[in-house]
Amino acid sequence: MSVKTIIFGLIGFIVLVVALSFLMISGQKPVPNTTTYSIKENNRPKAETAVNFFDFGNIKVSDIKQKDFFLKNTGSKPLQILNINSSCGCTAGQIIYKDFTSKEYGMHSQSGYVTEIVPGDTATIRLIYRPATMPVYGFVEREVYVTTNDPLNQKLVFSIKANVK
Repeated sequence: MSVKTIIFGLIGFIVLVVALSFLMISGQKPVPNTTTYSIKENNRPKAETAVNFFDFGNIKVSDIKQKDFFLKNTGSKPLQILNINSSCGCTAGQIIYKDFTSKEYGMHSQSGYVTEIVPGDTATIRLIYRPATMPVYGFVEREVYVTTNDPLNQKLVFSIKANVK
């Protein structure tokens, strides 16, 4: 093998690595800075949920169940959704806000920053439960965790229970 062939091969390899790296990061948006607030501040986001628990009752292990919960920002600053994860690999959470639907996040695929909810607006937190993924029979409880920048509600818990048959 000649030196020329080795040099051209090495240059080609470097160009390929740079091109693939560019393709992998080209669709990503920069993560905005997390805005933190003190509990004493009146001018801050406020995360409110009317309901954060649901009982599916009796379900089959082959069922796929989902429940939508609502998260409203009653504060005066944007409510940032900083992370979504879950208590089990069989459970996932999604954020649905305006025209945006996040992918599903769970125990093994935490989200990191997702979006922010403007003051006065409401987002949907979708909890998806797939018992067949990790079959457990009998009474079960599963949770989706949503981390926010509201100092009074930094970690919201949305949960379901079911009797899996």
